[in-house]
Amino acid sequence: EHQAWCEDDGVHIDVRGLEPPQPMMAILKLLEDPETGDTVIVHHEREPLFLYPELAERGWDHAIIPAAEGEVRLRLTRQTP
Repeated sequence: EHQAWCEDDGVHIDVRGLEPPQPMMAILKLLEDPETGDTVIVHHEREPLFLYPELAERGWDHAIIPAAEGEVRLRLTRQTP
């Protein structure tokens, strides 16, 4: 089961250790929740290349941000219309 929590910089979701396609499904489900807000921080083991087209389709941008070694951390931001 993935972990999700709120911090000052947005909603965080940790999908490390999940088997594909569970990380992508968990992230997309979070983005579809109206209470999620406009910023999501994803804690991942690898760069989720297959996620990027899904994000673009749903109107979200992504950026890789600094993280500890062995972690890929992404900041997802909702595009303003």
